Amino acid sequence: MAAPNKKKILNDPVYGFITIPTELLFDLVEHPYFQRLRRIKQLGLSEYVYPGALHTRFHHALGAMHLMGQAMQTLQSKGHRISDAECEAAQIGILLHDIGHGPFSHVLECCLLDNVPHEEISLLLMHDLNEQMGGRLSLAIRMFEGTYERPFFHQLMSSQLDMDRMDYLNRDGYYTGVAEGAIGAERIIKMLDLADDTLVVEAKGILSVENFLNARRLMYWQVYLHKTSICCESMLVQILRRARFLARQGAAIYAPDPFRLFLANSISLAEFRTDRTYLNAFTRLDDYDVWSCVKQWATHDDWVLATLCQMLLDRRLFKILLSTEPFAGALLTQIEGQLRELGLSDDALSYFLVEGQATNAAYMPSEERISIKLKSGNVIDIADASDLSNIQVLTNIVRRYYVCWARNLAFNEVEK
Repeated sequence: MAAPNKKKILNDPVYGFITIPTELLFDLVEHPYFQRLRRIKQLGLSEYVYPGALHTRFHHALGAMHLMGQAMQTLQSKGHRISDAECEAAQIGILLHDIGHGPFSHVLECCLLDNVPHEEISLLLMHDLNEQMGGRLSLAIRMFEGTYERPFFHQLMSSQLDMDRMDYLNRDGYYTGVAEGAIGAERIIKMLDLADDTLVVEAKGILSVENFLNARRLMYWQVYLHKTSICCESMLVQILRRARFLARQGAAIYAPDPFRLFLANSISLAEFRTDRTYLNAFTRLDDYDVWSCVKQWATHDDWVLATLCQMLLDRRLFKILLSTEPFAGALLTQIEGQLRELGLSDDALSYFLVEGQATNAAYMPSEERISIKLKSGNVIDIADASDLSNIQVLTNIVRRYYVCWARNLAFNEVEK
């Protein structure tokens, strides 16, 4: 029997035809760990704002792998020595960079995983895959960790101008219909070069990088930190918070076994590393587990949990106020008073009134910088090379304070 063809061509709506270039990459795409990403939406609850935002981490990872392949070709064409093994490893690293995301991507990291970063879980899963595949991912893992002696590979995976960001800006802009996400990734990649094995951009690519940074700033406020998305995410966090509270009080609460494990226990990164039970359970979690529970919990005996779930299912969202300054205590006291007038108990109040803050900076000079290679050969930071009038805006950390609350609670819904 002939061996199966593992060099596949896929039709991607953003880039057109893209290729899975090696058998190892194909085997990784086919692995259940990676296939799970089909069931995790890229943008969490952004579909409540942008109905087209239904794409998944699976789409994004394949797109990032494609861009990494283009970056390898560009650097090779400029005379830099990059072996076939390094090319494959770089594509493996970026393909698997998000494999550790849990349900709803970033939304539930704070309350389901007790702030265990998805990057750490990605690394654990990469080590597990490496064992399953006879050590063939070792080079990719070194690149992903940043321990490989050629740092530009790690920069292409995780930096302020990496293939991850290039794909998600393009892809998220495409699926939300927000045109500002278009960044001209192909041109930026064509402008990439190396200086002492670190990543630089040719001087003629400055305008493209400026556009990239502008796009990132706009996408954060228009999509990722959209006020309605913040409301939806806050409601989902409160749902999980209440469910965890009930589970740990011994209340009967529906959940699939892997999900129940995380509801009933606070699991640290150290426990992930030492007890295989948690990693195995994690690889069985996806968005569908959470949604199935939200639907079941909408009829739960606990009024707080049931009300929050039904409100989210029906899109009866919290009211939200945004400010560049912390909210005055008098406003919060007034909102609390309105909720108490409906009959909310002190215990219930904290689930229906949420404060927080969102921050965004398009470019952080204090982190690994975007370097521009001048015609003279000198390398300088983009902030020094750019003549963009609002470069200071791009480098400032912008902070938005928010308060959201259940303004549309009907009196007959309130806990008796």
